[in-house]
This record gives sequence, structure tokens and C-alpha cells, in this order.
Amino acid sequence: MQTFHQLFDDVSCTFTYLLIDAATHEAVLIDPVDCQSGRDLAVLKDTGAKVVWIIETHAHADHITSAGQLAALTGASTAAPSGCDIKPASKQLIDGDSISFGSQVLRAIHTPGHTAGSMSYLWEETTADGVVRRIFTGDALLIDGCGRTDFQSGDAGTLFDSLTQKLFRLPDDTQVYPAHDYKGRTASTIGQERASNSRIAGRSREEFIAMMRELNLPRPKLIDIAVPANQQLGLVAGRDGTSVPHGA
Repeated sequence: MQTFHQLFDDVSCTFTYLLIDAATHEAVLIDPVDCQSGRDLAVLKDTGAKVVWIIETHAHADHITSAGQLAALTGASTAAPSGCDIKPASKQLIDGDSISFGSQVLRAIHTPGHTAGSMSYLWEETTADGVVRRIFTGDALLIDGCGRTDFQSGDAGTLFDSLTQKLFRLPDDTQVYPAHDYKGRTASTIGQERASNSRIAGRSREEFIAMMRELNLPRPKLIDIAVPANQQLGLVAGRDGTSVPHGA
């Protein structure tokens, strides 16, 4: 069976990832988007996967998560970086923690800088052809780019350290899967990003900080709504006191 699915929301340019253990069909879903919950449930049904964990890389500023809604519908547990103040998550992840699904293991690597709590997740899947190594980098490392550092506890120097001292120390053939891409790209490798990422390669820490300071990017349109909603896993209190999806 296909054990890895990369799904895309073309409004927020967000990737959602479904990882499946071939033997047990237990699965992990990373960074789901509220308007795509129907799609994600259909993929689970089509694959026969049983999602046991729904995981966030950080509290996103550009879309609202469906993690809480999908957890309620599927019985999955939720996990989020401990530094992101996503208090309803049933597991608060710190650096080195692991998430198990079937015989598979996903390892949390704290990669702060875009936000203080941002996590990347390493999956080393053993297949008939050998080990396939994938790193899900959230907004820390993008394809030929990186996450911005000018809001939500961001820090350019800290991000540079996360990229160069943690992610770029992974093997060259590690496949890079970010939370977003805006140019139609789907994946890269650690070797490629270390060698040619236009924001990082060839720059000193001080040069990187100066470059990030001068980006002058527009404020995300949904940040004031999305961040607090995502810190509640996308749920709000309904009129009867129960939790309902944001906007329902």
C-alpha cells in the first residue's frame, strides 16, 4: 500500500501529510487545514488508514487547523510543540520526543526561530528498498527559503541555528517536506537546501539576521484569528458549552 500521502490546500498553500504504517494501517496526520477536513476523511477511508495521532508543527498564522475536529471524529490523539501554547493537545512535545504508529516512529526535533516552539518531525521508514528518510519541517525550512521571523516569537538568529545546527546535519538524502510552498514545488533534500537555499547558503549568522530584518513582508491577513484558534486546535465553545469547529 502507499504509506505516504502529500495533500495540498491551494488557498493557504499548505501541505498536509498522511503517514501510514503498512502492517497495521495506523497513521499520523500532520498540519491539517479546516476547509480540507472532508478531503482528509475521504483519504483515510480510501486508504483504510486509522489515524492515531494528529500533529501540529506550530500554531499557524495563515490558516485554521482541523486537528480538534478530526480528533473528535476519528478518536485520534493530538500532539503539538510544548512551546506553542496549544494547551488542548493531549501530548505536549519537547525535543527528542517520539510518536509511534504501528511499528513506525516519528521523532520530534525542536527547530525554533519561525516561532519559539516550532517542531520538525523525522520519519525514517524502513521499506523493502531500504530506509526512506523524510523530515517534515513546518515553516522552519522551506524549499529554497525559510519561515519569516518578524512576529509570533520569531528570532532570525535562532532560526539560523536551527537550520544549520540541526536540520542541515541530517544526511544529504533526507527528503524535505515543508508546511508550505508557493511556487508549485513539493519536496527537496537536505543536501540540496544546504548547498543552494537562497536565504541560507553562503551566509554567516550575522548576514542572515540582517537579510531577514530587511524582508518587510506584509502581515498575514488571518493572524489575529488563526493563531488563537490554532492554540485551541481549531475549536471554540458552542452555545451549549461543547467544542465546535471554528466558524461553525
